[in-house]
Amino acid sequence: MIKYAHFFYDYFIDLGVSKVTSKYLNLLVLLIVTLVVILLLDLLIRKVLRLLSAKVASTTKSNFDDLLIANRVPRNIAHIPALYLAIESIPLVFNDFENLHVFFEKLMQVAGIILGLWIVRSLLNTLKNYFKTLPRLRDKPIDSYIQVFMIFAWVVGAGLALAVIIGGDSLWKFITGFGAATAIILLIFKDTILGFVASIQVSINDMVRIGDWITFEKFGADGDVIEINLATVKVQNFDNTITTIPTYALISDSFKNWRGMTNSDGRRIKRHMLIKQTSIKYLNTEDIERLKKIEIISVYLNTMQDKINSFNASHTIDKSVLINGRNLTNIGVFRKFIQTYLEQHSAINNDMLLMARQLQPTAQGIPLEIYCFTKDKRWESYEYVMSDLFDHFLAAVPYFDLELFELPNDTSFKQS
Repeated sequence: MIKYAHFFYDYFIDLGVSKVTSKYLNLLVLLIVTLVVILLLDLLIRKVLRLLSAKVASTTKSNFDDLLIANRVPRNIAHIPALYLAIESIPLVFNDFENLHVFFEKLMQVAGIILGLWIVRSLLNTLKNYFKTLPRLRDKPIDSYIQVFMIFAWVVGAGLALAVIIGGDSLWKFITGFGAATAIILLIFKDTILGFVASIQVSINDMVRIGDWITFEKFGADGDVIEINLATVKVQNFDNTITTIPTYALISDSFKNWRGMTNSDGRRIKRHMLIKQTSIKYLNTEDIERLKKIEIISVYLNTMQDKINSFNASHTIDKSVLINGRNLTNIGVFRKFIQTYLEQHSAINNDMLLMARQLQPTAQGIPLEIYCFTKDKRWESYEYVMSDLFDHFLAAVPYFDLELFELPNDTSFKQS
C-alpha cells in the first residue's frame, strides 16, 4: 500500500510542479480520496447493518434486539471498519510528514477509544432498559449499577487515552504523581462514592424499590419512587411534583416506606374523638330503655342489663344510690356501639385488629380512639371510608348524652 504513497507526487512532478508543492498536493489529494472512501464505507456499512438488524429484530420475539437498535448499538459498531481503514491509511497519506503521521495516528487511536466507550455506553443502556422489563428486576436500582460500570469504563478509557497521548513511561510517572491528589479526587467524587455504597445497601437490604410509596419529611417527599440512580432517588409526590433525594440519605436518615401496608390485607384507621369528661355518667333504667331503640346494641343492652341486675340482686346491692354495684356508663355503651358498627361495616376487614378504646385522659377530655383496617387500601377509598365512619360516630355522640370537647368560639359566648 505504501508504494502508492507517491502516486500523485510523481504525477505532479511529471507536470512540472516543484518537489515541495508536489509533496503538499500529493498529501491533499490522498487526504481527500481517503476521506471520501472512509465516508462512503461508513455510510454503506451503516445502512447494511441497519437493514439487517431491523430484519432480525422483526423476526424475533425478544425485545432485546429492538432495544439494541433503539440505543444505536448497530450504528456505533458500523463505525469500526471506517475507523480501522482510517488508521491503516495514515502511513499512506502522511508518508512524507513524520510529525503529522504521529499526530494523526494518536488522534485515530484516541478516536477508537472514544468509539469503544460509545459502544459500551450503548450496550449498558440497552441492558438497563432490558432489565427494567423483567418483572423480578423492575423495582431494583438498575440505573445505579449501570452508572457505576459506565464510570469505570470512562476511567479506563481516560487512562488508555492518556497512555496513547503521552506514552507508557510518561503515563506511569503521571499515575505515581496522581496519588498525591487522591484526597482531592475523593472529595470531588464524595457523593458518587456515597451514592454507590448506599445503592448497594438499599438493594441488599431491600429498603426501597421503584414503585414504593415513601414519606421523607426532611426532604418534603411524599409519593412514589420513580427512579433510583447512583446519586439521587426521584420521588413523584401526589401533587405530581418531583422531589430529588440523595441516595445516601436513605441509609443515613429516617424515612417511612408504605410497602408493608400496600402488601398487607388492610390500611389502618387510627383516629380519636375527644369526649368531655363532665358528660360521662352512669345509665339509669330510663336511659337504658331509650338506648335499646338503637338496633345494633339492643341485644347487648338486654344481655348486660340482665347480668347486672342478677349480680346486684345476688349481692343485695343498695341501688338507691346509682354508684353502688355494677352499672352501665354512657361512654362504655358508646364504645360498644362503635365496636359493633365497625364489625358490621362491609368496608372494614374483620380479620385484622379492630377496637374502640379509651386513651390516657388529657386536659381537653378523654380520647376515644377508633382502631381498625379498611379492606380497600387506595388512598381515595380509604379517606372516604374513614370520613364516612366519623361522620356517623360524631353525629351519634349526642344520643348517648355525651359531648365532644371544643375550644370556645364566638357562638359559644353568644349562647352563654
